Amino acid sequence: MTRFGLGLAAIGRPAYINLHRNRDLPGSRSVAAMRTLAHGLLDHAFGAGIRYFDAARSYGRAEEFLASWLDLRGLRRGKVVCGSKWGYRYVGGWRMDALVQEVKDHSLSQLVSQLAESRRLLGDDLRLYQIHSATLESGVLDDREVLSQLVELAGDGVVVGISVSGPRQAEVVERAMEVSVDGRNPFTAVQATWNLLQTAAAAALEAAHDSGWAVLVKEGLANGRLLEVEEASSLLAGAAARHGVGQDAVALAAILSQGWCDVALSGAVTPQQLDSNLGALKVTFEDGELSELSVLSEEPAVYWGRRSELPWR
Repeated sequence: MTRFGLGLAAIGRPAYINLHRNRDLPGSRSVAAMRTLAHGLLDHAFGAGIRYFDAARSYGRAEEFLASWLDLRGLRRGKVVCGSKWGYRYVGGWRMDALVQEVKDHSLSQLVSQLAESRRLLGDDLRLYQIHSATLESGVLDDREVLSQLVELAGDGVVVGISVSGPRQAEVVERAMEVSVDGRNPFTAVQATWNLLQTAAAAALEAAHDSGWAVLVKEGLANGRLLEVEEASSLLAGAAARHGVGQDAVALAAILSQGWCDVALSGAVTPQQLDSNLGALKVTFEDGELSELSVLSEEPAVYWGRRSELPWR
């Protein structure tokens, strides 16, 4: 695993909730066009040293694009690490105006069917498989049949994890760490949202890391909102000027500076965005800089309420 991974949520389907999507993807969003864009981005990421690629069954054709790229470039058999998720179905039908883009289902039948689909496409390169947005409300962390299946999957050598979202991220991580099926916990990884606007899960993620779990961080730029908040933009601009990188790189460097973070995911959709994100690797914060940026953190209910209002674009 590399410090940076590439998340494919925004490149595997035509619509997503990132800001400025029309600016970033001004051309056709046909399947063929998006496949070409995805392959070009994956090429660029691989050339830049990224070796972890993160998909999900609900990311449209992300797994398909990733699998076809692996085949075209001869990168099967452990040359990269692929992660995916089950628990949501993509129902957008490749339409920009679909009223519903994805549907949540944490049932055993969904796990069995989606795992089969992920393995059909990614084969042995599927090294990390996660519950997509596990929550306390869905009951998935108390479903013995699902957990037993995940224990079996972990026994096959696949790293099993959870991804979490929402104001109760920390509680979900803590609950997942307590799971036991016949004395075994299937989970050894967590993917969570942490950024300068939303830091509430830090203690739980640190505890997971200290217990030996891999910790991956998603939505490091808050779906683009971090760069739009006036106070954040002002603070980030000053730090960016001092370090000679973009504001996005400063925000992602803040993630990498957390001792519990193993992998930060870039959600770039163009090679230029990815290069700018990777500028984070050049940033070493001086005393007081992170404390200055910490004032940007919002209350969880406020942050997640604003995120829920972002339209699919």
